[in-house]
Amino acid sequence: MSNSKLTRRGLLKTGAGAGLALSAPTLFTGASWAASHTGFTNAPTGSTVTIGFNVPQTGPYAEEGLDELRAQELAVEHLNGEGDGGMLDTFSEKNLDGTGILGKKVEFVTGDTATKSDVARASARSMIEKDGVTMINGGSSSGVAIAVQGLCQEAGIIFMAGLTHSNDTTGKDRKANGFRHFFNGYMSGAALGPILEKELGKDRRAYHLTADYTWGWTQEESMIGSTEAIGWETANKVLTPVGAGDFSSYITPVLQSGADVLVLNHYGGDMVNSLTQAVQFGLRDAQANGKDFQIVVPLYSELMAAGAGANIKGILGSMNWNWQLPDEGTAAFTKSFGEKYGRPPSGSAHTCYVQTLLYADAVTRAGSFAPCAVAEALEGFEFDGMGNGPTLYRAEDHQCFKDVLVVRGAENPTTEYDTLEIVEVTPVEQVTYAPDHAMFGGAEASLGSCNNGA
Repeated sequence: MSNSKLTRRGLLKTGAGAGLALSAPTLFTGASWAASHTGFTNAPTGSTVTIGFNVPQTGPYAEEGLDELRAQELAVEHLNGEGDGGMLDTFSEKNLDGTGILGKKVEFVTGDTATKSDVARASARSMIEKDGVTMINGGSSSGVAIAVQGLCQEAGIIFMAGLTHSNDTTGKDRKANGFRHFFNGYMSGAALGPILEKELGKDRRAYHLTADYTWGWTQEESMIGSTEAIGWETANKVLTPVGAGDFSSYITPVLQSGADVLVLNHYGGDMVNSLTQAVQFGLRDAQANGKDFQIVVPLYSELMAAGAGANIKGILGSMNWNWQLPDEGTAAFTKSFGEKYGRPPSGSAHTCYVQTLLYADAVTRAGSFAPCAVAEALEGFEFDGMGNGPTLYRAEDHQCFKDVLVVRGAENPTTEYDTLEIVEVTPVEQVTYAPDHAMFGGAEASLGSCNNGA
């Protein structure tokens, strides 16, 4: 499909030779923006409105990011009345009619975060300053999400966090201008704990390999909290660099550690590599403490499962959403995505598609693109028909609460796309926590004040 039909205004490049400074950008303040803007940052004045899609198109999480971008482009088509409408028809709110947002045709710009916070901030800053976006959506790294969320807070822009699973995104680093539809590490642990107890027992010793950044740290903390609550011991926990590629030196000591479970707190290409190497080193065929050695992958995606192939068979994990769910919203989105791209969507695609529609709906309900009006429309918002069942955007921290999936690598997939099978749809009540929970910053955590910018 041509760029003109997609109303795509351009592709932002980042990195060497791209013309963007990759040093930390100047902080925005209301006063500095007021000098060149009136009312609120980037108030649209013409017949179009521009939103920004900031995703990893290169780096270890690139597959997830590119699928996010596909879904975001599809969402723009549907908002502009092109295609079958997807979830516009199953969404419980009926404010979106295919005429854009508040009658303005939707345009978009994109950027490559490269899964690096400084690159992501530079890309987002260019979208805000040069392209006049009213919202930024996307990302497949919690470090990136937290960095860009902070920038959007300073600039007076709404940030719809993409694939970010760290507790910190809507925990200690929560912001009034930021919202997250994706679930988090605590929810993964809360959903997986009872299933791990049932299938693997209470007498286990776990060895954690953990991505060395905010997501890995909080995922590890959540899994340790959940597994120690069912009686497991933590044998060891080792941090690994993002994008390491070769994890053999980290896997070699596992069988000598006294552990009988390896918990891989890795994502994207890192999970594919570390799991593949763990299987090659014989962990799946090993015995420890008189038990069959087990591997757990707390956060799954369809793209990771496809990359890991047969190595994931029988391995438990959790997901935010899966295209095999039987509800009407999932079916509508899967149909639209499949007709355009020739395969089912991933969970990361689903998240960014849904958030694009949720932003458009909030603007419509608010009758304004002003960030604080949009934030007010999203706070405490309850909705359905978007693939996860009844969902709440909690006002206190801007975290979505909904059912969580526990999945397992399929033993006998029938196609290249049904590599994961749903073990349980964990009810939202089991994964809900207090806004001041210690893992989320405690009583000191606060959204602060919404910022309209100018």
